[in-house]
Amino acid sequence: MPEKATVFDTPDVTPDVRPGYGQLLRTRGAWTFLLPGFAARQPFAMLTISIVLLVQHTSGSYGTAGAVSATTGVSMALFAPYSGKLADRLGQRAVLLPGVLVHCASGIALTALALSGAPTWTLFLAAVPTGASTPQVGPMVRARWGVTLQGSPLMQTAAAFESVTDEFTFVLGPLFATALCTGVNPAAGLVTEAALTLVGGLLFAAQKGTQPTPSARARDEHGSSAPHARVEHVSALRVPGVRVLIVTFLGIGSVFGGMQVSLAAYTEAIGEPGLNGVLYGTFAAGNMLSGIVCGAIAWKIAPQRRLLVAYTALALTASGLWAAQSVLLLAGLGLLVGVCIAPALITGYTLVESIVPAGSRTEAFTWLTGAVAFGQAVAVTVAGQLEDRFWDGAGFLVPMAGTVLALGVMYLLRSRLVPAPSGRTVARGVGHRQPVTVD
Repeated sequence: MPEKATVFDTPDVTPDVRPGYGQLLRTRGAWTFLLPGFAARQPFAMLTISIVLLVQHTSGSYGTAGAVSATTGVSMALFAPYSGKLADRLGQRAVLLPGVLVHCASGIALTALALSGAPTWTLFLAAVPTGASTPQVGPMVRARWGVTLQGSPLMQTAAAFESVTDEFTFVLGPLFATALCTGVNPAAGLVTEAALTLVGGLLFAAQKGTQPTPSARARDEHGSSAPHARVEHVSALRVPGVRVLIVTFLGIGSVFGGMQVSLAAYTEAIGEPGLNGVLYGTFAAGNMLSGIVCGAIAWKIAPQRRLLVAYTALALTASGLWAAQSVLLLAGLGLLVGVCIAPALITGYTLVESIVPAGSRTEAFTWLTGAVAFGQAVAVTVAGQLEDRFWDGAGFLVPMAGTVLALGVMYLLRSRLVPAPSGRTVARGVGHRQPVTVD
């Protein structure tokens, strides 16, 4: 018999009760994928900083280290959606098992090449599969919440919980990797990242009961009894709203990348490089706190309207970063930018649940996480060039430009973020295929 996802009981939630984290974490079966999922996604935040510290130590060049790290990020962003599509069609386990093995092997190969003083081009060569095979555990966890909650009011809380988890990961991961690389060995960060990916990924893949039913199997089962209603897998990229959200998340990635480079350059210029961690930590704290609050609110405003409001606030606050002339002002603006990012991220992920067919949601989530990674990689490069060629703080123009442009696109195409009415029929495929009713 084909394997099917198990739908677990969720706590009773009424429209008059604010769905909170307590109800969410009491959802039956949630901890079976949350704990291994957290372990498996932690290496995601360790990868780029581990590569930078290792390659800089062995080559003596921050430029080379940054370029190799950026290659990994771009490779991950380009290949992540295909990993998500395969997970939707074949099942998360079928994608995770070979993925974690390839990632572990390529990460160890990159480490060995760097330590042996191999030619620089070999580092770039090893960086491509390392990034391409990065397990997309965060999107997979979000897809499992969708199966477990099945349209419950707790879905908004789950999106907020995942946003907070992601932010906590990106605070803890770089600190852990830096401590290993500087206190143990320059290669310790990347080796630990590979080991955690392997162990956490295998444990997460073992939780078969909560993974979404692969669309290929669902189609085969449905087609055997009703051939006329057979539905082929539709790429998430064909959903107009997903394309709008990709642009939106590219803008968010520009904030992450621009902030990283510009804060480092600013603190170096004022002779206080140690403040870099404090300022970025303030930015991340704003994101985490805002995410916690968003998850505790029972929103009555339509999600597409919430996204426009949150993103407008993000663009306005990000536009003031370049003009900050003091550490306190920059810290305050950074905190506000972080506060505005979480609602935009959470609402964007929530919209996926309403505008994307269930069989394509893991792919949709990976398009969004890939967009953040790609936007971050581009922003790091552009902001670095601006800091080198112009004034200290010129890199802060990147978050402003990225968010303002994305806001303009989102405003013009906001109608595409509205879910299709219940019962509306949409054509899938071409030619002789019959329309399929969307429940």
